[in-house]
Amino acid sequence: MKIVILILIALICVLIGYIVSKKYRVRANFFQALLYLCQKFDIEINYSRERVKNIFLNLDDKYKKDLKGIDINYISFLDKQVPLDKDNLFKNITFLKENEKEMIFSFFKTLGRSDVDSQSKEIKNFQTRFGELAKDVNSDYKKYGSLSIKLGIITGLLIIVIFI
Repeated sequence: MKIVILILIALICVLIGYIVSKKYRVRANFFQALLYLCQKFDIEINYSRERVKNIFLNLDDKYKKDLKGIDINYISFLDKQVPLDKDNLFKNITFLKENEKEMIFSFFKTLGRSDVDSQSKEIKNFQTRFGELAKDVNSDYKKYGSLSIKLGIITGLLIIVIFI
């Protein structure tokens, strides 16, 4: 019975490591999707003069999934279902830091508010800022993503060794 409990505790430690690793992966994928969104906006607004809502609706499914619903929340603002505020935009998104939320909220607040040239400059500015954030988040994922799994495994094994 003791061995079963120890194995269960070790598995819980490994699971915690995977959960922490997933948090880093979700953040990295989110910022990559945000960069893709900026690129798509820049191209679509400059060349095809597509409406903001249609750009969101025509996003690739992979990127829609990685945006974690922020696109749907913004579309509901465009459809005048909810006001544009941080609570509505970041509904069900808990992995972002407050300064990241501020920057992303500023991006969405400026979409579609000016002429094409000014909008393009704003999008490129945000794309640069998101690129820096994505670079930091990716390096954190590379550092801490696999480290957290390894630490979970080591902690589980250490608990087994201590109690045997």
